[in-house]
Amino acid sequence: MAVRGDSGEVVARAEGGVKWTAAFADLDPAGFPMLRALTPYGDAVFNQRQVPLLLTELDRLPAVLGGDWVGQARQLCQVVERGTHLYLWFIGD
Repeated sequence: MAVRGDSGEVVARAEGGVKWTAAFADLDPAGFPMLRALTPYGDAVFNQRQVPLLLTELDRLPAVLGGDWVGQARQLCQVVERGTHLYLWFIGD
């Protein structure tokens, strides 16, 4: 996970990443539209308007999908919210 600006410059980076499990695919698309965008191989990008929705979903995330990455994602969301022209990237393999 990383926060990047319009130019692609990395502004902040997480130390870890999402530990992918099949349980992500089982999330309800209506209840978790932001997190359903995550895939193990592709990138997912969230802008300033999407970050509050992502944070709400992180609050309701089933424990089986939790981990250190959730706190790191929250911190990166705050970076995006405080800045301008910043995006939170979940980077797949």
